[in-house]
Amino acid sequence: MLPHHTLAAHYATPEAKPQLVTRLFEEGAKHYVLGRAERIPLTDNFFNFFTKGWALRQVISLVIVNLAGKMAAILVGWTAPAAALALWFVPDLLLAYHVFAPRAQGLVRVHWRFSTARREVWLTIDDGPDPEDTPRILELLAAHGARATFFVIGENARIHSGLIRAIAAAGHEVAHHTHTHPLAAFWCASPATVNRELDAGMEALRAAGVRPTRFRPPAGIKNIWLARALRARGLTCVGWSVRGLERWRGDADAVVARAIRGLAPGAILLLHEGPRVPAAIRVEAIRGVLERLRDRGYQCVVPGPEQLV
Repeated sequence: MLPHHTLAAHYATPEAKPQLVTRLFEEGAKHYVLGRAERIPLTDNFFNFFTKGWALRQVISLVIVNLAGKMAAILVGWTAPAAALALWFVPDLLLAYHVFAPRAQGLVRVHWRFSTARREVWLTIDDGPDPEDTPRILELLAAHGARATFFVIGENARIHSGLIRAIAAAGHEVAHHTHTHPLAAFWCASPATVNRELDAGMEALRAAGVRPTRFRPPAGIKNIWLARALRARGLTCVGWSVRGLERWRGDADAVVARAIRGLAPGAILLLHEGPRVPAAIRVEAIRGVLERLRDRGYQCVVPGPEQLV
């Protein structure tokens, strides 16, 4: 293996440059850890310990690819500017995909379906609890014999702890949806911020008598520090198969149509409650979805952890 101070010089010759990217990725995989600018020799045992866990290995791989691309771009920039641009930006696009695409698995293992042989779906409701919507939703669920998971915001749970207790008492699941719902900044949040969002939300739920085991990030947006933080707290990341997109154009009927498009057994449905939902759609879209599911012979259930896909 080449010493770190001779790697760039070795590949500066035209004869060696065709092998550049392959060797950089090999060298990076051995020596780079989580974006540090200096090379750190690691023993195999330490590297195996540090990369324990599927999600953490994926994060490290994405960061290694990003760093290796940047190094390769610098080394070939003068002789192959087009290739240098691709090497510089394509890894960024790959990382962005795994951060912002809800079903992308590169940073966090996200479950977006569940296994079932019956006509069952999992109804999930985000952004509560809400003093106007939550009681009405609980009434609707009871009327339809449906169970649901409420992914709640910690600040709301702290203010409306009685609603959290009511959700749990009605046989539904209460899950974690961050403490403040930092939609714009969660993707770039520091490890300390991610930990605060998780811990403050969990504390608010514990005060209401609930210990969540499932988590959904705001809008499905992930963070490179999230997988480790979730694992440390025993939280599983849950996405969705279909969503109502309540803030898009249309009325409650349009939301219902989007929510049941492509409906199949094992689907995870995402709907919202609270003041962010337009007034004409609040609760009414959930009512419409429950009625359509009933008409098609579907039952709303909360799957066990062994069912998650």
